Amino acid sequence: MKKVIIALFLFSPLLHFGQTSLSVPGLQEPVEVIRDNYGVNHIYAKNEHDLFFAQGYCAAKDRLFQFEVWRRQATGTVAELLGPREINRDIGARLFRFRGNLKQELNHYHERGEAIITAYTEGVNAYIEETEKNPKLLSLEFELLGTKPQKWTPDVVISRHQGLVMNLTEEVSVGRMVAALGAAKVKEIQNYGPGDPLLDLDPAIDAKRLSDDVIGLYNAFRRPVAFAPEDLMASSNSNMDEYRNLVKLDEEARQSVLDQEKQIIGSNNWIVSGRYSQSGYPLLANDPHRAISAPSLRYMVHLNAPGWNVVGGGEPTIPGISIGHNEHGAWGLTVFEIDSEDLYVYELNPANKNQYKYKGGWEDMRIEKDVIKVKGAPDVQVEHRYTRHGPVTLLDEKNNIAYAVRAAWMEIGGSPYLASLRMDQATTWEEFREACSYSHLPGENMIWADKKGNIGWQVVGVAPMRKNWSGMVPVPGDGRYEWAGFLPIKSLPNAFNPEKGFLATANENLVPDNYEHRNAVGWSWAESYRADRINEVLAMNRKFSIADMMRLQTDYLSIPARTLVPLLSELKSGDKTTESARNMLIKWDFVMDKNSVEASIYKAWEDRLQQNIKPLFVPAAGMNLVRSLPLSNVIDWILTARPEFGTNSVTARDEFLLTALKDATADLSKKLGSDMRKWQYGQASNHHVHIKHPLSNAADAATRKKIEVGPYPRGGYGSTPGMTGNGDNQTHGATFRIVVDTEDWDKSMFTNAPGQSGVPGNQFYNNLFPLWANDKHFPVYFSRSLIEKSAFEKVILKP
Repeated sequence: MKKVIIALFLFSPLLHFGQTSLSVPGLQEPVEVIRDNYGVNHIYAKNEHDLFFAQGYCAAKDRLFQFEVWRRQATGTVAELLGPREINRDIGARLFRFRGNLKQELNHYHERGEAIITAYTEGVNAYIEETEKNPKLLSLEFELLGTKPQKWTPDVVISRHQGLVMNLTEEVSVGRMVAALGAAKVKEIQNYGPGDPLLDLDPAIDAKRLSDDVIGLYNAFRRPVAFAPEDLMASSNSNMDEYRNLVKLDEEARQSVLDQEKQIIGSNNWIVSGRYSQSGYPLLANDPHRAISAPSLRYMVHLNAPGWNVVGGGEPTIPGISIGHNEHGAWGLTVFEIDSEDLYVYELNPANKNQYKYKGGWEDMRIEKDVIKVKGAPDVQVEHRYTRHGPVTLLDEKNNIAYAVRAAWMEIGGSPYLASLRMDQATTWEEFREACSYSHLPGENMIWADKKGNIGWQVVGVAPMRKNWSGMVPVPGDGRYEWAGFLPIKSLPNAFNPEKGFLATANENLVPDNYEHRNAVGWSWAESYRADRINEVLAMNRKFSIADMMRLQTDYLSIPARTLVPLLSELKSGDKTTESARNMLIKWDFVMDKNSVEASIYKAWEDRLQQNIKPLFVPAAGMNLVRSLPLSNVIDWILTARPEFGTNSVTARDEFLLTALKDATADLSKKLGSDMRKWQYGQASNHHVHIKHPLSNAADAATRKKIEVGPYPRGGYGSTPGMTGNGDNQTHGATFRIVVDTEDWDKSMFTNAPGQSGVPGNQFYNNLFPLWANDKHFPVYFSRSLIEKSAFEKVILKP
């Protein structure tokens, strides 16, 4: 009974109301901040400066440790805190930092961008100054690390280190596969369709040299900061055996994500016209998929001042709202993976290693000297090198080769999500599209729905035009492979008020077959199963409600299961356990419910199908290079009973299916025991969510209990609209969601787990987790009267 009472309490909004006043130097006029019962701040300011000052102040107050980690990543000062193991990260961060005109950069994101972003950082710094006067305001993490937060500047806000761009690592991977297997085989076992990208390597590229080292500095500055026991106070750190085990489990989870990255990394969004809604007004839903962590990677806020009235969520460390609504319309995003990077390979001058061959002559690299401070070690003197294309990631003097990256996001406008500032004030589809034309990174499917009844879709992102190569493999930097400018964003795929009355995106290929700039937008897409299920539901020719949209966001029906399981209907297994599993599957409804035994069996079977089929289709030379096979390819090969299965391909295919099922039941017996009745899908030993904190692996058990959230059973998997990943622990997915009926903004529903606050022990640190874990949303009101009624506290910030 005690556990039930606790659960019910956590499901309820926190009920309390108080009003206080605080003096905050830097404001021009008083600002009201009403925090609602779910922890969302509604900021009412009298001018634009104070609005964004207050946003920075409130966000820093809730997420200061997150801000400090971001700042160190952005400025390349992690080694100063964690020592020599982070030197390469800092070199990479400094190598790839924006070096153009800062004023032009800031004003790209809004016509008053410099003033807005500066006000935001002033608000962040105002709260940091409060912690300097009263260190007790600092959260647990600062105490454990023995450090204090440092001040922010606008150049921290525009950092590119979390840009959700993956092209470069794929280029290296594809280049190595092509060298080992040939372009034709790579196209067969991967999925670039529709279309036929040029994958052949230029003869000047020495494929033997294409190791991960060539982009080591690029990878180093983009990965999350990993803390170790020695970073923490001795009284709170974990022992080394415990730490190694936790790191091992994390690495296994990371590999699970990497193995099926295209399938599960992304997001869902959709729009429905008033013709198919119960209210008669357009509906919009969005659930971006990101790494799941404590605190959340999204932060919700309501911004209200003259010219501004917008609510939603975005990156905690940047001003504005990237997903949300204003009085006129709502918008959301999913990743549209534009290929905005290229790896160039250069021949060095044997007589001068700082020169590379370009158009028949030798060209000097630009060299910039730098000094990196390192905890517990001497300062490191660094030379950053740049070719005409961009930062040099490796200088291989022994083999006379250099590697450099050209990244469109290093141009003006390459900071992720900041152009949302323009979207926040859009009043029409035309204004929204104009705002989209400033959104360079990441590549996104932007959707719009407004009170006038319009719905629209616009792909955004900076897309370099390649005339003679696909961008899928590294190319020589000798002048033969040059970008021919960038596509105008409005010329990227788009639609307005589509005839069918709805539109959905889920990172799948949405490029029209006759689109002439395929080499600019790219060739790499997620599997279409999430999109297929969403479109299937939206095409049911019925009137949808907000409740329907929320259910679709957590829909766990598996289209792959619905396709594969019927193949077992006429088969029989001589193994008792396998036959029992087969009988259960053929009677199953294909829903990956957390309480379902069949869901466990199917997931284990699908995993085994993918594992077991790999040696049949991938030559030995590529087994270590091909990380995973697209599930759609696997299913196609199975459905068509390809000759690779054996001489009598149908019979051999059927034997393959039963063998994989037998292997799956053996895997489950080892994992969950021999009693099939205990093979429920959602459980701590199987599919669940356990949200970790950046300090989790480094901390002792008592500290982990304070900073981690969960575990809790989960349904779904990587191929369902309710995307919960393919590993045991859900490490990626949609902790932030939005559903909007444009008829009435007060009906808008959200999720944001585990909570708004990043301060362990705060009442808003994990209060939203039980709702989210049970697939429930909560309301965030827009009208002042309802906000007042749902207020937890009101704070007046005074100059």
